[in-house]
Amino acid sequence: MSDSPAARLQQLFEGHRLTPTQRRIAHCMVRRAADVPFLSSVELAELAGVSQPSVTRFAVALGFDGYPALRRHLREVVPPETPDTGDAYNEYQQAVQAEIENLQHLAAMLAEPAPVERAGRLLAASRPLPVLGLRAASSQARGFAYFAAKVHPDVRLLDEGGSMLLDRIDAARRAGASALLCFALPRHPKEVVEALAYARSAGLTVVTVADSAFAPVAAHSDLLIPAAVGTGLAFDTACAPMLLGRVLLEAMCDGLPDAQARLEDFDVQAAERGLFAE
Repeated sequence: MSDSPAARLQQLFEGHRLTPTQRRIAHCMVRRAADVPFLSSVELAELAGVSQPSVTRFAVALGFDGYPALRRHLREVVPPETPDTGDAYNEYQQAVQAEIENLQHLAAMLAEPAPVERAGRLLAASRPLPVLGLRAASSQARGFAYFAAKVHPDVRLLDEGGSMLLDRIDAARRAGASALLCFALPRHPKEVVEALAYARSAGLTVVTVADSAFAPVAAHSDLLIPAAVGTGLAFDTACAPMLLGRVLLEAMCDGLPDAQARLEDFDVQAAERGLFAE
């Protein structure tokens, strides 16, 4: 388990049944793990986009007398890191720096590889393998499916919603699927939450890459691996979820004995067909 400030905060929230507003506060605290021990309840409320009383109720829900008691606890378990020098950067550089921090958090989390290794085995064993991602997450799902199809015998991309989505999940299950991989990013479509609930009820094991362990899809995931998105620009950036998808591909390849042979066969065919400019 990573010993980063973000990981310590995640541990603090584990085991508590949080409301959607409280999950929003928790998500904000994880993203600002180095700063949050020094924020007032008003400042935290502004960052999370909630009311100040909501922050107080959140602290009480975690078992503290109030927010001051929670903040004192955080100063003990989340020591300060290198001071933030964000003011030295313009807004574009700040967005890049935020993504660098997201990747650093991902690297720290991967120090404990067991969840990714388990996910790789689940994905490798599923025939077929449905890969779900709608709206903002569709590009992540499509990128994963594109590369996965080079080593996995049957990958089924589910990147369009509508009335046929559940039909396609049913078809994959009837064809023998045992697991479903989902990429879920903000803003989370209700259709994704409903699709995951349906997939689990149909007997599929749901593996999810989401922006937070407190995302709405968490309740319908058997294994959720978080990778934060950047929010410093008009549209979210998703470098960490994309990289985590590639890591899952690597773990899946480890569970496919013929993965290397398939890749070599593709290279031979690509050369024969002159697919790529050299």
